[in-house]
Amino acid sequence: MADSVEFYDVKTRKKVTIDGKQVMKTTFTTKNGQTRYGVRGKTDDGRMLTKFVSKTDWDKMKYPEEKKK
Repeated sequence: MADSVEFYDVKTRKKVTIDGKQVMKTTFTTKNGQTRYGVRGKTDDGRMLTKFVSKTDWDKMKYPEEKKK
């Protein structure tokens, strides 16, 4: 597992690095049924950041999957 993941924080307009323990894999389904793959990380102030990745990269990642509500 990677030690950390780099995200772009839109609020601060900077790249931030989030520890791997705070990262989860997730999927999104678009309105027309396509599946998008990403990772989500929590910042120190509690905000969630999302980074979209390819399915190949997503499959290689060892992070836990986010629980859907």
